Amino acid sequence: MALSEQFIEDETHPIDIVETLAEHHDWDFDRIADDQIAMAVVGQWRTYSITLAWSDFDETLRMICTFEMDPPAEKLPALYQALNLINDACWSGTFTWWTAQKLMVFRYGLVQSGGQVASAEQIDTIIRAAVQNAERYYPAFQLVAYGDQPPEQALQVAIAEAYGRA
Repeated sequence: MALSEQFIEDETHPIDIVETLAEHHDWDFDRIADDQIAMAVVGQWRTYSITLAWSDFDETLRMICTFEMDPPAEKLPALYQALNLINDACWSGTFTWWTAQKLMVFRYGLVQSGGQVASAEQIDTIIRAAVQNAERYYPAFQLVAYGDQPPEQALQVAIAEAYGRA
């Protein structure tokens, strides 16, 4: 059965769909408000905090996926350069660095203007894409922030995707 078959699409609030997905995947979650949910998704490198919020005003489902980092101040210029290179490679969603919170953030907005409704598959895909991108680029961020590798060289780790596990 497809994920969307569990819902009457035109009557279901997007955050209700996210909550059902979180239950389906057995992710820890907290329904913060009617229009917002936060959850923890375990990846290979770390556990990612993911928040989705619905805005009636601009009919957008916003998703942010974060993980903590505390790079040395002298590494920030290289980290910003790595962010630019990585964002050039990401077709949907972008990374940004929130200095005050010491968080690396991957964010995406799914616009649903004109009364459109996101399907469970669409929402599952954006969550999965956020975790996949965070997992893919996490080693590069680490090499730039804590190693002595320049961004271009660190990104080779992410570009050379491995298949399977050793």
